Amino acid sequence: MVNNKYSKLLDNKIMATLFFEPSTRTRLSFESAMLRLGGKVIGFQTRDVSSVKKGESIADTVRTVENYSDIIVIRHPLEGVARMAAKFSSIPIINGGSGSAEHPTQALLDLFTIKEECGTIDGLNIGLCGDLKYGRTVHSLAYLFSNYNINLYFISPASLKMRFRITDWLRDKKMKFKETEKFKEILPILDILYMTRIQEERFLEPEEYEKVKDVYILTEKDLDNTKENFRLMHPLPRVGEISPDIDKSPKAVYFKQMKYGLYLRMALLALILKGNNFV
Repeated sequence: MVNNKYSKLLDNKIMATLFFEPSTRTRLSFESAMLRLGGKVIGFQTRDVSSVKKGESIADTVRTVENYSDIIVIRHPLEGVARMAAKFSSIPIINGGSGSAEHPTQALLDLFTIKEECGTIDGLNIGLCGDLKYGRTVHSLAYLFSNYNINLYFISPASLKMRFRITDWLRDKKMKFKETEKFKEILPILDILYMTRIQEERFLEPEEYEKVKDVYILTEKDLDNTKENFRLMHPLPRVGEISPDIDKSPKAVYFKQMKYGLYLRMALLALILKGNNFV
């Protein structure tokens, strides 16, 4: 979009959004990105309005939708579905969130946010806090961080620690990280704190969720113990882990994060559908 005018770059392209799981920011930002680039959008935002409810397989759904579109964004509650969909599709597949495993485009926009807000990524002290077991955003982000020289802190209850496959990967990459259950003691040294919600929908036993749901709550007073250039991020939605009083602080950038997500997804769609021709 230039001077508030919509681009015509993708005016002959159609994007299909197949969302089998709830979404606000990912779905709407992808749809807005496509529309702002001049393209069109089709799709659904719940399995209940698709033939999957009748028993249709993901493979057949993808084979169907590829006839009507040029690119597919898919979100599914099961891990690995986006990867599987790509095997059956002749058009590009973008992973819009795969169960509790991955959320690659969120990680890209998070990295972009850090670069925009801090001017660099190397050399930062970054804390990932909350549900590190089921939080797909922190999984994808941790993988990306392995390409940079940062000090990484995993802050979570013992029952929600970062998955071994990710910590093993980081060790292989000689990545510096520390695991802890305390975060207020670490706040003064952090440049970035990436908060996440405790994901109730991922727990098999409600009582297990009750034990940890309020373990981390950041208040406005806590910001007094942070660096002047400290930045607070969150992939959203939040459910109480960040006090609304913090929203007005210049240190809170989670709403900016959403805006950066639009720009990142516009660039991603343009790159995939137009290659280097859009630069």
